[in-house]
Amino acid sequence: MSPATIMVSLLALWFSLAPTSAYGAGMDSDSRTNELEHIFRNLTEDQSPGAAILVRENGKTSFRRGFGVRDLRTRRAIDSQTNFRLASCTKQFTAMAIMLLVHDGKLRYDERLTDIFPEFPDYGKAITLRNLLNHTSGLPDYESLMDQIPQGPTRWTKNRQIHDPEVLALVEGQKSGKFRPGTQWSYSNSGYVILGLVVAKVSGKPFEDFLKERIFAPLKMNHTLAYVRGKNEVPDRAYGYSKQGDALAETDQSATSATLGDGGVYSNLEDLAKWDDALTHHALLGPNEMRPALTPVKLADGSLPKWAGDPDDSNPQTGQLVSYGFGWFLDDYRGHERMWHYGDTTGFKTVIERFKDETLTIIVLSNRSDLNPQSLALQVANVYLSPPK
Repeated sequence: MSPATIMVSLLALWFSLAPTSAYGAGMDSDSRTNELEHIFRNLTEDQSPGAAILVRENGKTSFRRGFGVRDLRTRRAIDSQTNFRLASCTKQFTAMAIMLLVHDGKLRYDERLTDIFPEFPDYGKAITLRNLLNHTSGLPDYESLMDQIPQGPTRWTKNRQIHDPEVLALVEGQKSGKFRPGTQWSYSNSGYVILGLVVAKVSGKPFEDFLKERIFAPLKMNHTLAYVRGKNEVPDRAYGYSKQGDALAETDQSATSATLGDGGVYSNLEDLAKWDDALTHHALLGPNEMRPALTPVKLADGSLPKWAGDPDDSNPQTGQLVSYGFGWFLDDYRGHERMWHYGDTTGFKTVIERFKDETLTIIVLSNRSDLNPQSLALQVANVYLSPPK
């Protein structure tokens, strides 16, 4: 997901979100279900791409529904086993992979980029893994660098996609970063692609294999994977769609759909419920080891970070305060502490919202780009959350 997309989505959300009801802490389960059905009733037609929604309360699933179809070829209905591309919700798994290698003693958060990739230019000497994890590295945006490549046979397209080593080559071809590491905050897909490459180099295994062996298999997330075309297949796969005029066209792949650490994982509601349990019960890392991921970053001078944009960036969130850990945004929603992330890529939009003080998790996975999963998730939250204190 591009920095501009997530910033614009956030601004639109805060100004446009209108709760469908008052806070629903006093509702019984039937009333809540009726309210949720009302929220999603007009989400999509039965034979159109749609979404899958999961609500978990106190470790139990209280609502799980699929709306619409996985693709317009087979018209198979979306259900709890339908696999969606998670887009930037992948970043929480990439961060966990790095944290597991720190747990193993194979990495340190203060390790420098040039310690792992000695050929990296001098500007990488000041970039730590921690900078990459919390978006304070200043790495150039690989999507912007791709746009600078002239038209021709080397130009990336949905059929000739950019891969992780090529991303590394693009950023290695620069003489400097966007800013001195630790002094600003700028959402970086480049950083998370590089983190995936770090996992592969340090572990000696392809990134997708490490995720499977250390995260997905132990948690019995048996249908979740980092998709690599030609190596594995996505079971029960949803395909992405976008509005083109009045019609929905398949837009499942783009030039950047093959990168892994920033957005390459596919998963479904059943497996993400297991992920939610693992986070709650510290199945992979203990509370102390998880703390860095759930600690909002501060800049080198001790100040809170603000969204950093490029000089010609018209994004309205530029200059606003932001709270981020490792692979998670960390802030309050109407007085309730939460960890969350949003994903947006061609044809897919996703969100995972975890309200820690209420033990409430809401997941919305969509295979059409004209839905707003975060707005939907927060409308659901209003049905469950107690009033702000």
